[in-house]
Amino acid sequence: MNKIRTAVIGAGKMGRIHAKVLSKLPESSLTAIVDLQQEKGKKLAKEFKCEFFTDPAQLIGKVDAVTISAPTTSHLELAELFIKNKIAVLIEKPLAASAEQGEKIVALAKEYDTVVAVGHSERCNPVVQAMKRLKIEPKFIQAERISPYPFRSTDIGVVLDVMIHDIDIILALAQSPVKKVDAFGVNVIADAEDICNARIFFENGCVANVTASRLALKTVRKIRVFSRQAYLSLDFLKKEGIVIKTDPNVDVVKWVKEKQALGTFDFTGVNWPDLLHIEQLDIDDREPLRVEQESFLAAVADKTKRPEVTGEEGLAALRCAEAILGCVKEHKWE
Repeated sequence: MNKIRTAVIGAGKMGRIHAKVLSKLPESSLTAIVDLQQEKGKKLAKEFKCEFFTDPAQLIGKVDAVTISAPTTSHLELAELFIKNKIAVLIEKPLAASAEQGEKIVALAKEYDTVVAVGHSERCNPVVQAMKRLKIEPKFIQAERISPYPFRSTDIGVVLDVMIHDIDIILALAQSPVKKVDAFGVNVIADAEDICNARIFFENGCVANVTASRLALKTVRKIRVFSRQAYLSLDFLKKEGIVIKTDPNVDVVKWVKEKQALGTFDFTGVNWPDLLHIEQLDIDDREPLRVEQESFLAAVADKTKRPEVTGEEGLAALRCAEAILGCVKEHKWE
């Protein structure tokens, strides 16, 4: 098997993680690191025994796929350079600095028939992967992603920094166009919103309630999904979840209704969880960024395959995030 020549743009924290993953994948040959900061970039290139460049254009002809882990404002310019040279790109979330720029990236990918993936790594979280295998049709989704103040990414608000992870997951679950959104946000420390709550309404009737905060006292990353097939309660941090399926509990519901009809049955001694069929979600422990890169490189090698999160899906998440930010901006706090 011919190895795919890969490169990483950006020698920061995420760039280093991507470089580490790509250096270990059997289908990847990590060729270069690119960064404007020579000292940082050279150090990373030396660690992974590859070339170092300061100019992204120097990669043309040397690589087949590039991971862009640079500031969001540079995503369009970098993506355009590589896509026009038929080099596949995996772009760290969000796809671009705006939906308008994201549309240009997606259009370029189509025009030049080049793979574009978006680094929404939470979609590759083992919990989300396990949930995807259940193939449920959600009616209501409740997501919460809160943490203490991170002292990073203060140039953007909590929606584009944090909530966009859950937006992407919810869009993938709902499998329906967004009908409308309602949202409220408050900025306490940064100039942009630090706390936000949004409600997303889909054309198929599904509703999602999403909360994101970077001012909490603890870190919580949870999602609950209600559907006709099952109820799911999942914890991204602990990588665990429970599933309560509908079918095995039909007899329980029938029993409760029969006892209620008698009007004399004493329910005080009944422990409701004991009556339910509860399963622990079967979760593996694969590294999300490894899953993400494997999926991306598989799509690069075989055009019939698709990356875990496509450019179109990254654009959809960005559009939804912008709609939420529009609501936040419109709401006037007295």
